[in-house]
Amino acid sequence: MSKVLPRIGRRRALQGSAAGLVVLGLLLWWLRPWGEEPPGGTITFSTGTRSGVYYAYGDLLRTALHKNMPDLKVELLTSHGSQENVARVATGTADFAIAAADAVETYKIDGSTGADRLRGVARLYDDYVQLVVPPDSDIRSVADLRGKRVAIGLPDSGVRLIANAVLRAAGIDPEKDITPSSDGIDTGPKRLGHGLDAFFWSGGLPTGGLARLAKNSTFRFVPIDAAFVAKLHKQGGAARYYRATDMPESAYPTIQNGAPVPTLAVSNLLVARKDMDPRVTEWLTRTVINSRDNIGSTVHSAQLVDVRTAIYTDPLALHDGARRYYRSVKP
Repeated sequence: MSKVLPRIGRRRALQGSAAGLVVLGLLLWWLRPWGEEPPGGTITFSTGTRSGVYYAYGDLLRTALHKNMPDLKVELLTSHGSQENVARVATGTADFAIAAADAVETYKIDGSTGADRLRGVARLYDDYVQLVVPPDSDIRSVADLRGKRVAIGLPDSGVRLIANAVLRAAGIDPEKDITPSSDGIDTGPKRLGHGLDAFFWSGGLPTGGLARLAKNSTFRFVPIDAAFVAKLHKQGGAARYYRATDMPESAYPTIQNGAPVPTLAVSNLLVARKDMDPRVTEWLTRTVINSRDNIGSTVHSAQLVDVRTAIYTDPLALHDGARRYYRSVKP
């Protein structure tokens, strides 16, 4: 009996060591596909205004990328938003960017420079249209914006694109029937009630610029119901990417007082160019998915990033590097 016990002990020790090696191997595979060293170099990432979700997400993603790829330098670019971001990637000014699906589709429909080189990396989270007015405003619907002073977003922003579409669906000419301004989320909240009767914003929930306003002031959201979104769809083209939804009551609890707000949403995509290094793109895609919870603890919109939906990057085909990653994790 005394000789059997050591043999059993040795066997268990060997089994334990083997199991440990398997776990270690799986961990290394998860961190470094095929045992490769992380790629290095420099990439540029176009985000948005500093008060918006695009920039906050990009800043946290840069930190995550540095942990996984220490030799990769990520340069963040601020921008006016989706339309500028799409153009930057297509023309080579940026390597990666976040852009709403309607802005990507519009760029393609217009046949703009480099549109055929655009590729999708991941579907991220949704932008919600937020039409904001002072609490005592007489504006109760989009139609009530006629004759008002309305901020429709920066010139090359996704906000401008969607605000103009919403106004036209209400029979309002953005150039003639309102007094338009180019305020974005950086300046719009400060001017509300002081030169502005309303402003449009399209962004993830909650958006920092509005969350800060909610702490120090009050405002109200103008609802955009499903019937109105149906009118938008009749415009065709990029409008097909808008869908009716409700802004949850948890977005801005002190403003919404437990009530959801009918509005419309559009998906955000992480965009690259066809000629971007597949290895860099694969590693970046992996980091986007694996950093969801960490980034989402600060940028709540990022909690919705999911490998099961990330592959749906319509209207763009997947980048080869992103496709390689998704295939590696396919069950």
